[in-house]
Amino acid sequence: MTMGVSDTVIRLDHLTKRFGSMTAVDGVELDFQENEFFALLGPSGCGKTTLLRMIAGFEIPDEGKVLLDGNDITQLRPNRRPVNLMFQSYALFPHMTVRKNISYGLEMDGINSVALNSRVDETLETTQLDELAGRKPDQLSGGQRQRVALARALIKRPRVLLLDEPLSALDKKLRGQMQLELKRLQHEVGITFVVVTHDQEEALVMADRIALMRDGVVEQCGKPHDLYENPGSRFVAEFIGAMNTFDGKLTDNGVEINGLGLLRGAVENNSQAGMNATLAVRPERIKITKTPPMGEDNSISGKVDDLAYHGQDLGVHVRLENGAMALVRVSAADPIAESLSDNTKIWCAWSPRHSRILTS
Repeated sequence: MTMGVSDTVIRLDHLTKRFGSMTAVDGVELDFQENEFFALLGPSGCGKTTLLRMIAGFEIPDEGKVLLDGNDITQLRPNRRPVNLMFQSYALFPHMTVRKNISYGLEMDGINSVALNSRVDETLETTQLDELAGRKPDQLSGGQRQRVALARALIKRPRVLLLDEPLSALDKKLRGQMQLELKRLQHEVGITFVVVTHDQEEALVMADRIALMRDGVVEQCGKPHDLYENPGSRFVAEFIGAMNTFDGKLTDNGVEINGLGLLRGAVENNSQAGMNATLAVRPERIKITKTPPMGEDNSISGKVDDLAYHGQDLGVHVRLENGAMALVRVSAADPIAESLSDNTKIWCAWSPRHSRILTS
C-alpha cells in the first residue's frame, strides 16, 4: 500500500483527554489512510478505547483536533460524522430478523425501498449472510452475530469503521477464523478499519499498521513486521510476541552481560559505550545444540529447565549459566526436539543480525 498526504482519511492532531487528575490520552498524533486496516494495540488502561471514542465523537478531547479529509470534526456530534463505531456487545435487536437488523439504520435515514433492498442484498452477500436473512439473533452462532453487527455498520458506507475489541466475545478457534474474515471484508468493501485490541496476535494478523500504546501515548507505530523485528523499546519488544532480554552494559559491538560475556549485535550510532542496555532476541531465532557450536558469534550454555509442547513446536525453557532464564522455540520436526529432557546440557546460539539492542 502506497501512502501519501492525500491518502489520509483521519488525522489526530495532539489529542489529549483527561478524566480528573488522570491523563487517559496524552498528545497523540496519528493518521489513518484510505482503505487501511489499522490497529490500536495495548494493555488495559493504555488509552486506546478513549482514543477510539474521541474519533467517534462520544468523547470530546481537552486538547487537539480530529481531522477527517482535512476538515475539523472535533466538535461534531457522533451522528454527524461519517464514521461508525461497532461495540463489543454487537447490540443487535433480538426481535428483528437479520435482514431487519441490517436495514434498520437505512430505514431511519428514509432511504427509498428500492435502493434500500438493493443495498441490503449487496451487504448480505458481502458478509455471507444471505441464507441467514430470516433468522433472529438467538438462532445465530457468535460468529454469525458478529457478522450481522458488521453488516449493520457497513451498510451505511461510512468513511471509517471503528471496532472496539470486536472479537473478544468469541472462543479462540472462532476468533482466528473471524480475524481472516474481517481482513477479507475490509479489502472487499474498501473502507478504512480502525480496530482496538489488547491481543497482539490479532493485531499482527489483521493490521496493515499498528500503533502500540502505553500510558496514553503511542510507544511505536508501524507495520506489524517492523514492530516485531525492530522494536524501539523494551516495552514494545516484550509486548509484541515472546522475547528474550538480557540486561548489561553497551560496548562498541554488543552488550556485555554479567555471567554470560559479550553478546553481539548492531549498535546504534548515537549510543555510547558503557550505558545500560538490553540485548533482545526472539525465541525462534535461537538454535539449540548439544555440543558447543562452531563459528557462532553469540553462544551461551545452560540446562533445560522445562519443556512445553505446543504441537507444531516445543517451548524449551533454559536456565543459563548465570541463573537467568531463556526461551527457545524448536520445531517439532527438528530431530533435537525428541532428545531434550529436564537438565539436558545445551548451547543456545544465534546470529548478531537477529539481536536487537535497546537503550530505552
